[in-house]
Amino acid sequence: MRLGVDLGGTKIEAIAIDGPGEERLRRRVDTPQGEYEATLEAVAALVRSVERDLGEPGSVGIATPGAISPATGLLKNSNSTCLNGRPVARDLEAVLGRPVRLANDADCFALSEAADGAGAGARSLFGVILGTGTGGGLVWEGRLLAGPNAIAGEWGHNPLPWPADDERPGPPCYCGLHGCIETFLSGPGMAADHRHHTDQILSAREIARRAVGGDSECATTLERYCQRLARGLASVINLFDPEVIVLGGGLSNIERLYRRVPELWSRWVFSDAVTTRLLPNRHGDSSGVRGAAWLWAPEEACEGLP
Repeated sequence: MRLGVDLGGTKIEAIAIDGPGEERLRRRVDTPQGEYEATLEAVAALVRSVERDLGEPGSVGIATPGAISPATGLLKNSNSTCLNGRPVARDLEAVLGRPVRLANDADCFALSEAADGAGAGARSLFGVILGTGTGGGLVWEGRLLAGPNAIAGEWGHNPLPWPADDERPGPPCYCGLHGCIETFLSGPGMAADHRHHTDQILSAREIARRAVGGDSECATTLERYCQRLARGLASVINLFDPEVIVLGGGLSNIERLYRRVPELWSRWVFSDAVTTRLLPNRHGDSSGVRGAAWLWAPEEACEGLP
């Protein structure tokens, strides 16, 4: 049995899956706010309760909004700030009394969709999160590519490729630079772009809804978004050449993306034909917690038992 835990800012969710990936049990609790030790204990208590109810132990994988720094072994870039600068993986192993595997939530999304989601059977996959931020993860032959700096797939903090004059230098990003892909392709990025062109304050979801309903200004904003997404993904195809790109996050529900973006991206892909498939996710909000469980392959799960 493999357990996945999604350590979010407001809730901690756990799932138990069997060898083929069938769900056996799912449970969630609230995340203690701003309390590091209490958060560790909440994860441990959740894992123990699942194991108690199922009558057996399991390997544990954790999805977090940050990543472990290879340089320090400490968590970085988490929006649950009480976790930053802490040895989260090591401390969870101590509390649980077993090895723990931890990965960024975007990596877990990609791994879930590669294992038994929209990209099942594909040799290579790029998983994209389009939501409050813009993240990504790379999977090759069923394995995550993490990289020596633990940032593989972090396309959101590359500059928007092939920018037009009015896209330079681009909006400021929290990372300290300007014009990052995230500032254009996140939900807040789309909303800010629409406000800049129309003075209307609308959410990305409302912009997409109105565009479908025939609002010309919203349709123009959505078309700009599709074109920018096509450029961003074309640069990924040029570099990684994945068989499948799977979209997740709130903006992945915009149906127009799956038709329009592949119509556009060939202009920037360095090939005479583009066979990469752009697909919606299969597991939705469950992909993060399922991907955490898949951090242990079925044949490895016994290594992660107490």
